[in-house]
Amino acid sequence: MNELPALPDVLDCSLAALAEWCAGRDVPRYRASQIATWLYRHGVGDFAAMRTLPPGLRALLSAEFRIGLPALVRVSSSCDGTRKLLVGLDDAATVESVLIPDGERLTLCISTQVGCAMGCGFCATATLGLGRHLRRGEIVGQLLAARALVAAERDAGAGPERITNLVFMGMGEPLHNYAGTVGAIETITASWGIDFSHRRITVSTVGLVPEMQRLLADTQVNLAVSLTAVDQDVRRRLMPVSKKYPVDELLATCRALPLPRRKRITFEYVLLAGVNDAPADAHSLARAVAGIRCKVNLIPFNAFPGAVYARSPDLAVARFQDVLRNAGVHATVRESRGPDIAAACGQLVAAGAEATGVAR
Repeated sequence: MNELPALPDVLDCSLAALAEWCAGRDVPRYRASQIATWLYRHGVGDFAAMRTLPPGLRALLSAEFRIGLPALVRVSSSCDGTRKLLVGLDDAATVESVLIPDGERLTLCISTQVGCAMGCGFCATATLGLGRHLRRGEIVGQLLAARALVAAERDAGAGPERITNLVFMGMGEPLHNYAGTVGAIETITASWGIDFSHRRITVSTVGLVPEMQRLLADTQVNLAVSLTAVDQDVRRRLMPVSKKYPVDELLATCRALPLPRRKRITFEYVLLAGVNDAPADAHSLARAVAGIRCKVNLIPFNAFPGAVYARSPDLAVARFQDVLRNAGVHATVRESRGPDIAAACGQLVAAGAEATGVAR
């Protein structure tokens, strides 16, 4: 016996789509804003809880939509306060989100795909290949689920006030799933949606050149580019995307992007021992980014099972940073957060259970 198809997820709808749905059923369009308020401000998971809506409209919504809030299958806690959320989707697929505390800031790192097609050799997610794109609502749902977790802890007196920053740096290449990513950003930043400041959102890409240009035209978020090498042969070996978009083309695009005032590109550079971490590599990087309004975020490699690369020694990282700074490049070193629960940059694979860390 075939199962009935699932109802569409209301979280996939824009406000305009909700208003059109209302108009098509002789429901006043202003009800769309009320529905959105219940979904994104109150975070309700049941149409019956939307008390300001007439009972008939609540019944109609229940008959035609579902609220696809994802399940938190597992929350793993690191000794440094980082938490990894294993998020269950409707088709039994899973992705991971990461909550990263840092003083007054609480950053949520979210995923945009099940797996990834980019094949970067220093990233565990790449070993999965691409399963599928996440829908708009599945991306937004990660934030809603994490926000509910943080709120419950706050109400119990055991957590921070709120999520302050959002990074699209989890599983998947955000710009490969352009429609899902930009749709989610609309819901997250819109006044009718979550109303999250675009200034506190960063989207990371391996360098999909046309989509980078579209992103800055379509949104006001911050852009991070995973660079990792400026030698074309080295970068092509590490990041297959460089075959289609060579490093010279990528950097020329970055140089020409119409960045708003006070904004800059972040170049992410994963340091791999003996591959791209020599002083000569730092000098090459400094020359390559000269004249681009940017900062460089150095990321010591985080190992994962089967990885063929090794982490650069701390001394090599410090020397690399010194070369950049002496050349006038703003360079920082990203502290690895949550490596004991495989939550650090490049380690996400949506495993069902971890051998380390504290789970609940």
